[in-house]
Amino acid sequence: MKVGIIGAGRIGMALARHFTRAGHQVMLAGSRGPETLASRVGELGRNASAGTPQEAADFGDVVVLSVQWSQKESAAASVSSWEGRVVLDPINPLRETAGGIEAVDTGGRHSSEIVSSLVPGARVVKGFNTYLYTVLAEDPAVNGGRRVVLLAGDDADAKRKVAELVDSSGFQPLDTGSLAEGGPLFETGGPLATLAIRLTAL
Repeated sequence: MKVGIIGAGRIGMALARHFTRAGHQVMLAGSRGPETLASRVGELGRNASAGTPQEAADFGDVVVLSVQWSQKESAAASVSSWEGRVVLDPINPLRETAGGIEAVDTGGRHSSEIVSSLVPGARVVKGFNTYLYTVLAEDPAVNGGRRVVLLAGDDADAKRKVAELVDSSGFQPLDTGSLAEGGPLFETGGPLATLAIRLTAL
């Protein structure tokens, strides 16, 4: 599968490592141009390349919007059209402060609802947002099982495609339903937001 990742920070790179190790082709994109990503592409190996956000979106069968909450508008605006694209959204409404990390007031709206409004026409799937980047970077095989990645989305085909990507990369996908029903369960503040789940083979 081809995966475009817009945002080459800690989460984006953790996902890129898992995807390239599984044999997927990854194109990384950042806000400062593809030439600034040479060392990261080199670290990922022959299954990785760098491009602009538009190029990454055009490249990917799945496009990961892996940026900080404050950067979501500019990242979304860097692609001319989102129509029909499968977008994986691991973004949490958080910001860094002098005292650490705090939740952003979303005015009662769910984070996936806000992200979806920025990528009109895209088929958004929420996922990979429940793990700290340090945990996400680890081997998904743990204690005889696999780390679970909760997914939510309104398009069955988009969820199937993302689930295939998740599964092939060593994680266990778990469909929680639509964005409105499942998303709030595991986004920031939800009952499953910080729950580390693993599935053990019977």
